[in-house]
Amino acid sequence: MKRNAVLLFIYTFICAVLFVIFIQAPPCEDTIERAETSPAAPWDLEVLSEPPEFQWIDQTSKTRSLIYMGPPYQDHKQTRVFAYYSTPGILKGDPSLDAGLPAMVLVHGGGGRAFEEWAALWAGRGYAAIAMDLAGCGMDGKRLPDGGPDQSDQTKFGNIDQPMTEQWTYHAVANVILAHSLIRSFAEVDGGRVGLTGISWGGYLTCITAGVDNRFKAAAPVYGCGFLHENSVWLDWFEKRFTPDQAKKWIRLWDPSMYAGSAVMPMLFINGGRDFAYPPDSHSKTYGLVRSEKNLYYVPDLNHGHIFDRPNELEIFIDSQLKGGEPLPRITAVHVDQGMVRAKAAARKLTSAVLYFTYDPMRMDHRKRTWTEQEAQLDENVIQCEEPKEAAAWFLTATDDRGATVASELQFPKAE
Repeated sequence: MKRNAVLLFIYTFICAVLFVIFIQAPPCEDTIERAETSPAAPWDLEVLSEPPEFQWIDQTSKTRSLIYMGPPYQDHKQTRVFAYYSTPGILKGDPSLDAGLPAMVLVHGGGGRAFEEWAALWAGRGYAAIAMDLAGCGMDGKRLPDGGPDQSDQTKFGNIDQPMTEQWTYHAVANVILAHSLIRSFAEVDGGRVGLTGISWGGYLTCITAGVDNRFKAAAPVYGCGFLHENSVWLDWFEKRFTPDQAKKWIRLWDPSMYAGSAVMPMLFINGGRDFAYPPDSHSKTYGLVRSEKNLYYVPDLNHGHIFDRPNELEIFIDSQLKGGEPLPRITAVHVDQGMVRAKAAARKLTSAVLYFTYDPMRMDHRKRTWTEQEAQLDENVIQCEEPKEAAAWFLTATDDRGATVASELQFPKAE
C-alpha cells in the first residue's frame, strides 16, 4: 500500500508539473510580446500578430501588388492598404529560388508611397520584400475610398485631439506591423529572418516599430529619430501651435523616444550632420536610448530623400544580421584623456579614420552647419586624435578595407 501511495504521489506531481509547463508556456515566436518599458503603447499587439486578410491585384509582374486589410478608420470597419511584393524567384521567373528566404519590410517617408523599385531592389539582393503605402493611397497614388489617414503634417500633428485610433502614427505603425505579419506568413519566407528599414518619416516609424514589434531581427532607421519636440524641423508645432497639454499628449503617444529604448533587435542608425529635419542632438539622443546591439552610419553630408541603393553600409548590416554576412566595423570605447581622443574599433582591417567636429549651435538651419574634417591617427584598430577644443559636437568615423564606414556615438562637450 505504501508503495502504491508513493507511486500515486509521484504520478500526481509529474502531472501537475506538466500542466504548469504547458499552461504557462511562452507565446510562440509569431506573437509580439509587449515591452515592459512601453506599456502604454496603444496597439493591440495580439491582433496585429496575426496575418491580415489580403488579395492579389497583380500576380504576373516582376513586382507584384496586393491589398491587405488594416485597422478601422472613421466609418470603415476595416481599411485597405496597398503594397508591392517581390522575391528573387518572381524577379527571375524561377520559383525554385523562393524557399526559406530572409525578408525586408520597407517603410516610405513623407511624400512617399509604396515604391515598386524598392521592393525589386531587395528582391534582387536575395530577399522577399514588401513596400506598403501609408497614406491611404492605391497603386496610382490616388486616395482609396476606404484607405487610412493621409500623411500631411496637419494629419500627423493637428489631429492630436482625435481618438488615438483615428491618428496617423497609430495607423502607420499598425500597418507596418501587419505587413510584417503578412510577409512572415508566406510559405517562401523564413519568418525568423525579417528586417525593417524606413526613410525619413519611415525612419521615425522604424524607431517606434522596432520598440513595439520584437519579432524583427534587424532594424535600420534612415534619417528619422525621436525627440522631435526638443529639436527638429517641426518645433513650431510644439512651441507655438500645440497647447502644453496637446504637446505632452503627442510626445507620450507618438514620439519615438517613448519606444526606441524597448528595441531588442540589432539596429543601424543612418543620418547626416546637415539633415534639415532630424538634427544631430535629437538623433544622437534616440540612438542613446537603444540598449540592444547597435551601430551608426553618420557623415556630415547625406542627401535626404527616397534613396534606396545607398549607403552600402545598410545592405552590409542587413546581410550580416539575416544572412550571416560579415558585420560592419564598430567603434567602441571612445574616451578623452588629457586633450587626446582615443577609441577602439572592432573590424577586420581599418584603412582610415577621421574626426569631424562643428562649432555651430544645435538649433539653427541645419543645412548651413559647418563640419570640419581632420584625419585621425590609426594604429591597427586604435584611433587617436587631438580633442577639438570648444566644439559643440564631434564624432569619429572608421573605414575598413571594403570601404564600409561607421561612426562613433556623437559627443556634445558643450551640451546646451
